[in-house]
Amino acid sequence: MRTAIAAFILAAARLPAGQASPAQPTNPPPSAAGPAQPGAPSAKPMGEAPAPRATFQPGVTPAGPVPSASAQPGPPVQLTLEMALRLARAYSQQFLSAGIAAQLAHEDRVQARAAFFPTLNAFNQYIYTQGNGTPSGVFVANDGVHVYNEQAVVHAELFSATRRAEYQRAIAAEAAAQARVEIAARGLIATVAQDYYAVVIAQRRQANARRSLDEAARFLDITEKQERGGEAAHADVVKAQLQYQQRQRDLMDADNNLQKARIALGVLLFPSLEQPYEVTDDLRPDLPLPPLNEIRSQALTNSPDLRAAESALQQAGYGVRAARAAYYPSLVLDYFYGFDANVFNIIGPDDRRNLGSVVQATVNVPVWNWGATRSRVRQAELQQRQAQYDLTFTERQLQANINAFYLEAQAARAQLESLRSSLELATESLRLTVLRYQGGEATALEVADAQTTLVQARNAYDDGLARYRIALVELQTLTGRF
Repeated sequence: MRTAIAAFILAAARLPAGQASPAQPTNPPPSAAGPAQPGAPSAKPMGEAPAPRATFQPGVTPAGPVPSASAQPGPPVQLTLEMALRLARAYSQQFLSAGIAAQLAHEDRVQARAAFFPTLNAFNQYIYTQGNGTPSGVFVANDGVHVYNEQAVVHAELFSATRRAEYQRAIAAEAAAQARVEIAARGLIATVAQDYYAVVIAQRRQANARRSLDEAARFLDITEKQERGGEAAHADVVKAQLQYQQRQRDLMDADNNLQKARIALGVLLFPSLEQPYEVTDDLRPDLPLPPLNEIRSQALTNSPDLRAAESALQQAGYGVRAARAAYYPSLVLDYFYGFDANVFNIIGPDDRRNLGSVVQATVNVPVWNWGATRSRVRQAELQQRQAQYDLTFTERQLQANINAFYLEAQAARAQLESLRSSLELATESLRLTVLRYQGGEATALEVADAQTTLVQARNAYDDGLARYRIALVELQTLTGRF
C-alpha cells in the first residue's frame, strides 16, 4: 500500500506546471446551458456589424495546414459563413471524392495522349530446345538448341482513328469531371449555409426564450404582489406560475436545439466535435436583392451543371467516332534492333555479325466480326442521345431553379416588413395588456395570450430573416459568387 501511494506521488510530481492529471480532462466540452434566471443577458443586437468576410472560390483548396483528427481543441473560433465554407471543404467526402475523380480523368487524358507517341521496350529472351543431334533440336520451328534475343523494340501506331477519338473523348471527360468538382462545391455551400443559419436561428431562439422567461417572471411577481394586496385572485398567480414554468421548458428546448445545431455544423468544419466556436449573426433585413435578369445571365454563364452536361454530350459524340473508327484499317510500325542468335554475343560463329535491325509494318483491315462493331456504334449513338436529353433537362432545371429561388427571395423579403410590424404590435400589446391587468381591466389569461403572441412574433421575424438570407445564398450559389 505504501509503495503504491509513493509511486502515485512521484508520478504527480513529474507533471509540468499547469498540466492536469490523467484523471481530469484537460479541455472538457461545453455543457448545455440550463434554464436561465430572470435578468440573464440576451443575444447580440441585430444591428451589430458582422465580422469581415473572407473570399471563397469553388474548386480551390483552402490555404494553410488542415488540422488532423487527433489535434486538441483550441480556443473558440469566430466564424463567418465564408470561413465556414472554406473549412468544410477540407472534410467534405463528396467534394474530396469529386476532386479525386477529376484527377483520375486528367490521368486518363495523359494516358490517351501518350498512345499517339512511339514506345521503346527492351526485349530479352532465352529459349532452350531439347537437342536431338540436329541444329534446330526437337522443335523444328526454333533456330537452335539455344536461342538468345536481345532487342530494342520501337512500336508506333502511325494511323488509328480509334486512338484519336479516344483522346478527344478523354479531354471531354476531364472537362466534365472538373465541372462536377464545382457542382460538389456548390452542394457543399448549400449544406453548410443551412447548418450555419440553423445555429444562428437557434441562438436567436435561445435569446428569445430568455426574454420570454424574464417577462413571465415579471408577470408572476406582479400577480403575487396583487394577491398579497387583495387585488387579484390566487387563480391569477397559478396561471402566471404555469406560464413561467412553460417558459422555463421553452428555454431548455432552445438550449438543447442550439447544442444539436452546433454539433451538426461542427462535424462539417472541424476534426473534433469538442472544438469551441462562435458564429457571426449576419441576418439583416436590408440586404439587397439583385435584378432577375442579372441573376439569370450570370447563372447561365457560370453554371457547372451546364458545363458538365455539355462536356458529357461531347464525350458521347467522341464515343460514337471511336466506335465507328473500328470500320477503318490501322497502320502499325515496329522496329527491332539487337540480335536473335544461338550464341549470346554480337559476333557469331565464323565471325558472322549477329547485331542488326528489322522493320515490320502491319496493316490491320477489319473484315467481319458478326456485327459487333455495328452494335457498338448503335450503343454509342444511344449514349449520345441520352446525353442530349440530359443537357436539355439540365437547362430547363436551371431555369426553374433560378425562377423558384428568386420568387422565394422576393416573398421572404416582402414579408419582412410585415413580420417586423407584427413584432412591434405584439410587443406593444403585451405592454398595454400588463398595464390593463395592473389597473384591473384585463385578466391573467389575456396577459398569457399576449406573451405567447409575442414569443411567436419574435421567432417568426427571425425565421423570416433566415429565410431571406438563405434564399440570397442560393441565388449567389447559382451565379457563382460563392
